Order: sequence, then structure tokens, then C-alpha cells
Amino acid sequence: MPSPSPEPAVAVPAGGLGRIAAGITLFRPTEAQIAALPQRLPAGLGRRFAFANSPLAPAEAEALARAGITVLTDPVRPGANLGIAEALNRLVAAAREAGLEALYCLDQDAAADPGLPEALLAGRDRLAARGLSPAVVGPAPAAAPGHKVPAYPFRPGADAAEALRPVQFLATSGSLIDLPAAARVGLFRTDFFIDAVELEWCFRAWSLGHGCYCDPAVSLPHRVGGGTIRAFGIAMPRQPLFRMATYLRNSVYAWRLPHLPLAWKLRQGLYLPAQAALYWADSGCRPAVLARLAAAARDGLLGRLGPPRSFD
Repeated sequence: MPSPSPEPAVAVPAGGLGRIAAGITLFRPTEAQIAALPQRLPAGLGRRFAFANSPLAPAEAEALARAGITVLTDPVRPGANLGIAEALNRLVAAAREAGLEALYCLDQDAAADPGLPEALLAGRDRLAARGLSPAVVGPAPAAAPGHKVPAYPFRPGADAAEALRPVQFLATSGSLIDLPAAARVGLFRTDFFIDAVELEWCFRAWSLGHGCYCDPAVSLPHRVGGGTIRAFGIAMPRQPLFRMATYLRNSVYAWRLPHLPLAWKLRQGLYLPAQAALYWADSGCRPAVLARLAAAARDGLLGRLGPPRSFD
């Protein structure tokens, strides 16, 4: 894979926010989202990167450059959608090449407080001082208006440390990835493309002795999909069909991965059919939707991964 960083490594201050980079994932950002990004980031960061999974207009690229954000994209197919996993891999590589210790990840629409990366860095340092090796430290999830709050299940057998809660997995957006730990955990799975990417990576991190921690003292609202589907005690995001199909496919495939706990697989075995049925009912029980979901489950069982077959 070609180097994602177009610039050589630079000298980095020994302490504070100069030890970390910001990494922003972009996909068809609006003018308002581009304008808001500089306000989400504090001064003093070691570097600022963004990976563009879609073409940027000249005015958008210029606005990011003025904010000190280096835009990365695929050198062969500039602006091509390579998926969230590949974007994260390129951002991690760029931060590592710049000689930094950690990567603060953000989505283009994450309403993050600029003080968040400093709080997460302090949490990461407290964990390291206790001899722990965190792979990622993130804020507690909060609900954006009309959206379901993501759930970060507690990690059985792991103790809370320095007021940080060990969790099975958490979203990368708003989180701080420890780069030395990430080098040992390995790349995010590009064949998952977009859904369950963080879930698989976090379970892999735990299996290799690197924890995932949530700091309840800070929070970040999450916006997944276009609202929430609720019925029979189940709440799930209302999202495009290709996203639901990719989530279902990747979740079914994940049953074969040894680093996912058996208890999680059994729970998903009950929960996934209920989610699929609820999504289908919300679509008006359209036969085409049911066929797409069934095909996704079959692809997961057969290990047919990669980019979605279509983005409708």
C-alpha cells in the first residue's frame, strides 16, 4: 500500500497535544461541515490530517488547507470511496510517519468539544502509568436529537482503571488510538469496508492484550443513520439499505473469527434476525429489501466481503 503521507516526518514537541495528530474522515462533506471542522480541533496538535473518500471541490480543499489540515486521498483514484477502514488505516499511517504517539479520530459531522483530545490523552497516560496498554480511549456516547445512543458493552473480567471503563468496543469517531498498540493489533479490516469495522478491531485488540476504554467524564453525540426504528423493545438506526446489508453481512461473517467471544456470537445469533425483521417491516415489507438482506447474510456465511455491491 503506498504511503498516505505526502510530507516527511517533522519534529514533535515532547509533551501535550503535540504528541498526537487529528485524523478526520470525509465523505461528501457539506460546506457547513467543512467550516465547522477547525472549531472542533484545539491548537497545539502535532498534525492535522483528513482522508477524503469523495472528491473535494477546490474551495473545500482550500478551506481545509487554511485550517492546517493536510488532505490525504488515494493517489491512483483521487476521491475514490475506499471505505472507512482504509481511511482509518491511511490516517494511522500518516500519524505514525509524522512521529506521533496517538491519533485523535473524528467524523466530519462529529460535534466534538475542542477539549476532548486533551482529556482522552490524559486518560491514556493514566492507563499507561498503571502498566496497562490501551489500544483506544474514547468518550461516553450521547444521543443526538432523534438518534439512538450507541451501546458500549462492559468488558467482562477487566477492571475499571483510573475512572475509565473497559468496554468491548467503541466508535472510533471522537476516540484516541494509541499508535504503538495499533501497530501490534494490526490494520482495520478493509474488506469490512464500513460497518462493524471498529467492533472487530476492538475485539482483536483485547485478544492481544490491549484494552479499549471509555471515559465517562466526557461525551460525544453520535448520529448514525437518519433516525431510529423502535419496536418490541429493540431500537436500531434507520439507515440506507446498503449500510444495513453490509452490517448484517459483516456481523454474520464475524461469527467465524476466534477473537470474538462466544457469548457475543450467541447474542448476535438472536439479535441479528430480529434486527433484520424490524428493518424489513420498517421498509414496508418490500420483497426487494428482504432479498437484499438475505443475500447479505448469505455473503457473510460464504465470506464474500469487500465494498457493497451497490450504494442504494
